[in-house]
Amino acid sequence: MSDERIPMTRDEYDGLKAKIDHMQSVQMIEITKRVAAARDMGDLSENAEYHAAREDQGMLQAKIDHLKNELARADIIDMNHVAKDAVAFGASVRVKDLDLDEEETFVLVGPGKEDFSQNKILTSSPIGKGLVGKKKGDIAEIQVPMGTLRYQVVEIQFGT
Repeated sequence: MSDERIPMTRDEYDGLKAKIDHMQSVQMIEITKRVAAARDMGDLSENAEYHAAREDQGMLQAKIDHLKNELARADIIDMNHVAKDAVAFGASVRVKDLDLDEEETFVLVGPGKEDFSQNKILTSSPIGKGLVGKKKGDIAEIQVPMGTLRYQVVEIQFGT
């Protein structure tokens, strides 16, 4: 697994902890009961219910382990202390593509929150890295596989 820090707000961190707690204290207990009940049915070698429950248990444990890893790598960002005049994690940034003369808005998010259909991009993506730290009016030249993007920062907003 990666050692890269994952930016998130305190609310996102607390939500992740609550999700893990629910998975461990509710879902895992339900699956464990299913495994025990299926084990009581007899021959395990041909017991489809037992094998399905064990597979569910393994998949849930993998999800829990993944989320715990994210929690361990969390970099909690206090949005009250983020400079509001520069592009940073949590920013909604409107840019003008200087080559296509079109505007586009990106929201910079941490891993697991990206959604390309809503232009939510990772701060660690090439575009995200190219925009972080830029201020209104700055021009970012960003190398991407298809060439160089040239964006001018038009507007930066937080909390939208």
